[in-house]
Amino acid sequence: MRALRLLLLLAALVGAGAPRVPLDPGDHWLSLRHDGRTRRYLAHVPPAAASHRALPVLLSFHGAGGTPAGHQRFTQTDSLADREGFFVVYPEGTASGGLLTWNAGTCCGPAVAGRVDDVGFALAVVDDLALRAAVDRRRLYATGMSNGGMMAHRLAAEASTRVAAIAPIAGGLVYPGFAPARPVPVLHIHSLDDPIALYRGGLRGRLAGVESMNPKVDKMMVRWAAADGCSGGPEVSAERRDARGHTARLLSWSGCAGGSEVRLWQLSGAGHVWPGQRGHAPRLLGTPTTVIDANAEIWNFVSRFRC
Repeated sequence: MRALRLLLLLAALVGAGAPRVPLDPGDHWLSLRHDGRTRRYLAHVPPAAASHRALPVLLSFHGAGGTPAGHQRFTQTDSLADREGFFVVYPEGTASGGLLTWNAGTCCGPAVAGRVDDVGFALAVVDDLALRAAVDRRRLYATGMSNGGMMAHRLAAEASTRVAAIAPIAGGLVYPGFAPARPVPVLHIHSLDDPIALYRGGLRGRLAGVESMNPKVDKMMVRWAAADGCSGGPEVSAERRDARGHTARLLSWSGCAGGSEVRLWQLSGAGHVWPGQRGHAPRLLGTPTTVIDANAEIWNFVSRFRC
């Protein structure tokens, strides 16, 4: 009888979301089954997790052709996470011919053709992490680069009751079913001179101007402002210029519903890059920039919001 009570207690704890395998600070490759597939994610656990206090989670989606580990190196977000005390989770897209992509709606590639449930996977990742560590479910945030930025937009649009705020970079909203159930705070970062995900819509080359593959950024921000019930804007609320002549203008919409905010860092001189980080491939991605620090801007924005 005593053994039975113990088993029932353990089952109740697992059902309540009690951590099953506590994670030490550092990096952890983890996997789960979702929608008939074994999927992986790379979780960076900050030192603050050792206190067992519930911490926020930032989902960071790699671009098409990227990897979680490559995106981790590309963004260099972990040091900020260690200082501020939040998990950074790098999910892994699905592959065809070795190219990892996300089903962000109409982009990109095999993930769209195969109707991969990447929104469900992203939410399952958070649920899985919550079984291993103390997670503040009211403070789930998302960012991403390029196709990963598109994925962050779709996640917010389709799972607005779970996502407290997003801050995508260089990849727009390509989810046709855009009808968020609640206002979602949005900070988008995009360069006027992005050579791949074009600011004026479409992708490089033959897909230039094809908005289904990447929207006009100004038009997309108006859609988010309308969905969030904003009554004013955009207005320039900050401007910056660096020694190289790169510029950054922060456009803000006001009077948004439910305490939400809509903002756009509009850059010039920068390429298809993660601002604030060096070492990108300029021949492929264009010019890196330090006119803003994307990591700091992302965290300063999203961390103020809760579901």
